Amino acid sequence: MRILEGSIQLVANYSDWKAIKKITITEKTDPLNIIEFLASLTGSVDGKVESNLKKIVDLEKLDKTIDELGLTKGDAVKALEEINSRKIAKVINEISANPNYQKNQQKEIGEFLKTYATRKTLKACGLMVDYSQIEIPGMGRLKKTKA
Repeated sequence: MRILEGSIQLVANYSDWKAIKKITITEKTDPLNIIEFLASLTGSVDGKVESNLKKIVDLEKLDKTIDELGLTKGDAVKALEEINSRKIAKVINEISANPNYQKNQQKEIGEFLKTYATRKTLKACGLMVDYSQIEIPGMGRLKKTKA
């Protein structure tokens, strides 16, 4: 019998982000362990996407616009309407129009901002939109991400 083995690794040594996360996978590895490992990566990576996004756009302006919506638990329908509203689109278009980037890059930045706005508005409604929000007993704590 041949034992297949693999691994998933993340090594980060960038600015204030120092992380080494790895898992060895064999035929006996429980898929739940793999799911938990991958979920732990998403929180870390998503946080760094947002912190780097803040370096190139005025994310506070989008945050303020989203906060002004006054979303609370149960407002998911309103949140979905607002994500596609002119008000949110205007702010996204304004802050993604960074002259340091080409038009195709500005469009990409706009898509990152739309994703950010979607996640933030749905979280404000009490919805779980990130795997990192799941309580993983092996991690010893409830992983919370910034709304």
